[in-house]
Amino acid sequence: MQTVNHKALRVDHQFLMLTHLSQLLTYVTGIGGFIVPLIIWLTKKDEIADLDEHGKAIINFQITMFIFAAISVPLILAFGLGILTLIFVGIVSFVMPIVNAIKANNGEAPSLFCTIRFIS
Repeated sequence: MQTVNHKALRVDHQFLMLTHLSQLLTYVTGIGGFIVPLIIWLTKKDEIADLDEHGKAIINFQITMFIFAAISVPLILAFGLGILTLIFVGIVSFVMPIVNAIKANNGEAPSLFCTIRFIS
């Protein structure tokens, strides 16, 4: 007979909000906006309600923005259009964590704007 652990998940909207805002560390440290949310998601996803959903959204978003930025570099050399793509990536990478932090604080699901779902 198996014993089932019915440990209730803690609801913490502020923690979800701070997890989204931690993506902005990219502008300070370079890669911290990917590493910090990844560590938070991996260590706390079984303790905090909805963190698994929000964590997957954050990691998918960060990977997508990295791919868009990486594709932009050759486009700069080839057509000059990569500059527009980099501007787009910079704006979206700054705005979407803030939008999703507000949504998380209100108990809503994260927005998946411009996100490829690598982890589902």
